Amino acid sequence: MYTGGCLCNSVRFEVDDVIGPFELCHCSRCRKSSGSSHAAMVGVNAAGYRITKGSDLIKTIVLDLIDKPPEYAHSFCCECGSPVTTQNTDAEWLEVPAGSFDDEIPISPDKHICVDMKPEWDKITDVLPVYTKFELMKLRLKR
Repeated sequence: MYTGGCLCNSVRFEVDDVIGPFELCHCSRCRKSSGSSHAAMVGVNAAGYRITKGSDLIKTIVLDLIDKPPEYAHSFCCECGSPVTTQNTDAEWLEVPAGSFDDEIPISPDKHICVDMKPEWDKITDVLPVYTKFELMKLRLKR
């Protein structure tokens, strides 16, 4: 089991397993919600994800669609503003901010996504695969 939480520890979670993908998203919304060049998000099985403290402190904003569903939802702790994940019983898997885990997780980033939206100053210097938004959509349709 893996545990984590927000910066002030008002929101806490546990997850049975980290399954991936572990994506580094460079879209403008992820950059703004993370305050960084990309959001580092890890896939977990929704059935194994539990909020153990502070669910009442999680605020979610849902932004308008850009192209097509799903819409962009951003959840965060109302006390410290850290990004967190809500418990969604309708989903098969959830994305959890990689930096919110307390300890090491057993996987590493596997790809950069939405690289066509990254700013010029954001230089990718590793050897991970890179996908534009269109290429990512095609990849996900194959699954």
